[in-house]
Amino acid sequence: MPSGQASLVCLTFYSNINYIVIDMTHAHLGEFECYTLSAILGLGDRAYGVRIKEDIEAKTGRAVAIGAVYTTLSRLEKKGFVRARTGESTPVRGGRAKRYYCIQPAGREALKSAVLSMQTILANLEGL
Repeated sequence: MPSGQASLVCLTFYSNINYIVIDMTHAHLGEFECYTLSAILGLGDRAYGVRIKEDIEAKTGRAVAIGAVYTTLSRLEKKGFVRARTGESTPVRGGRAKRYYCIQPAGREALKSAVLSMQTILANLEGL
C-alpha cells in the first residue's frame, strides 16, 4: 500500500456482520495538520507550541487558537508523526518547561504524500 494512505481491513466474524478497521498511522492529513508539520519542519529545534502558532499565522494570514495547535500536536504525536521532548524550565514561564516537537519519518512521508496529492489536484484545475 502506498505511504500516506489509510488501509482498510474488512473482517467478517459472522455471515451477516462486518467490521471495518482503519489503520490510523497512515491516515490522510487534514489541512491544519499539514500547516503544523510544515511549521515544525521550518522551525527545526525551536518548534514549540507558541512558535508553531505564530508560524502558521504568519504563513496563512489567519488567526490560530493555541488550543487548536496543542490538540493537533497531540493527535500527530498519537499517530507517530511527531515526537515531543521537554526542554529546560525557565523563570520567565514560572518554572514550567517548554515541550519541543520534531517531525518523525512517518510524519515526513505523510506530509510529502499530502503535498503530492494537492499538486495533482492543482494540476487538474489549470484548465478552469
